Amino acid sequence: MTDLHSTPPGSHHHGNLRPALIAAGIEILETDGVSGLSLRKIAATVGVSHAAPAHHFKGKTGLLVAIATEGFRVFCTLMEQRRDSAGTAPREQLLGLCQGYLEFAETHEGLFGLIFSTEIKGHADEDLRLASKRAFQLLEDVCALFESASNHAQSNEIMIWSLVHGYATLRVYNMMRSPSGGEVLPFEAILPPLIPR
Repeated sequence: MTDLHSTPPGSHHHGNLRPALIAAGIEILETDGVSGLSLRKIAATVGVSHAAPAHHFKGKTGLLVAIATEGFRVFCTLMEQRRDSAGTAPREQLLGLCQGYLEFAETHEGLFGLIFSTEIKGHADEDLRLASKRAFQLLEDVCALFESASNHAQSNEIMIWSLVHGYATLRVYNMMRSPSGGEVLPFEAILPPLIPR
């Protein structure tokens, strides 16, 4: 798993202050949410002048975009790891990818909320665009192993994304309850049967 907090406070220098600020921002985001995040708080966490983050980010929005970009990288890494450790059958590959998606949502709740939030929606940052595009490409690649579920070219991607994102959101925010009070179905039990190519 990607280490989000590998730069200890006070160890930064000219070449690694930006990554240290992003790592501190992620740590604050995960514990205090977006509302608890500020450039001043990050500077204090890293142990630099409150003006130092302004050299790397254009306000709080720039900081959130940088954090979201790193969030997408972690997201992709987890999906790739779970996919690569699954079996070689198409359904195993798909389930592995989805398990990585669910793991990211559970272990990085703050980042999960941010990368799909309106805080960064439509931002023109190229690094963010490429990182988010890579995440969708992973989904496209695994969905390409199956016959299309309808006449639309991306029907599998939209169906699986909607299913896994909805499941993750319900589980993360404790809204998933079994009406009978019993155990909630595992994700693999609701993953629809798709026909491998």
